[in-house]
Amino acid sequence: MPDDAAAARAAAEEESAFAHPAVDPDVTAAYGDHPDQVIDFYAPRAEVGPGGLPPLVVVLHGGAWRAPYDRRHITPFADFLARRGFAVANVEYRRGAEGAGESGPPVAGRWPDTFDDVAAALDALPALVREALPQADARRVVITGHSAGGHLALWAAARHVLPADAPWRIDRPAPLRGVVALAPIADFAVADKLDVCEGAARQLLGGEEQFGERQPYADPALLLPTGIATTLVQGRTDLTVPQAVAEAYADAAAKAGEVVGLTLLEDVGHFPLIDPVADACAVVAEEIAQLAW
Repeated sequence: MPDDAAAARAAAEEESAFAHPAVDPDVTAAYGDHPDQVIDFYAPRAEVGPGGLPPLVVVLHGGAWRAPYDRRHITPFADFLARRGFAVANVEYRRGAEGAGESGPPVAGRWPDTFDDVAAALDALPALVREALPQADARRVVITGHSAGGHLALWAAARHVLPADAPWRIDRPAPLRGVVALAPIADFAVADKLDVCEGAARQLLGGEEQFGERQPYADPALLLPTGIATTLVQGRTDLTVPQAVAEAYADAAAKAGEVVGLTLLEDVGHFPLIDPVADACAVVAEEIAQLAW
């Protein structure tokens, strides 16, 4: 258990990250009929980088795949990236059903809907970008995601190595410059052992009976190597998704013959990675820029 000082610091970091007002997008486009099947687009607010059309950063929000946490909480981060010269696509997706889990936290995710949505959003993205944000360079795409969204970012980049019978499998690697996963729930076995987000990974896959059966279709640590440049950014004092989860994924990648970058930030917890006023957020933007430009 964390000591009182660590818990207080984590609470202050979370409060800071959620204190920013939501930032409305320039354009919202639907990739399906469900209200959650939408993407918010942010045009770049500045011209930085080496010139030409700005790269596109796809953002997948966190929140343990649970319904109360939608894309609005990460819009200040999306705006931060836009002010750094990126075009941004902030993806919404279906999460756990509202009202579920009355005796505890809301149920995490929906199987297979959460995965259906992320796959559909990425498949629809090139056409939506051409219409909604033509000033973006859809040939230079980096996916980033925070926490549960970090899991989805890693998973989206690994669809070409899914089992052959997976409905989301694609025939070749997605045309990505890379992935920057922020405190991701990247290894389900370790996350489950540590009870990350009160069993969210197990809930996402449908519970005890389905966990082992569905894990090969959903666990990024089992979907390696991807051949896509990947960097994890992790706070060393993260109490929500501990450092051990990111390290387990990096170790699994190494065993699969793939080098994954792991940037560990001292005295940083879970939420500064998406908090525009935190130094850690600037580090994240730089990691994205190194892959995107």
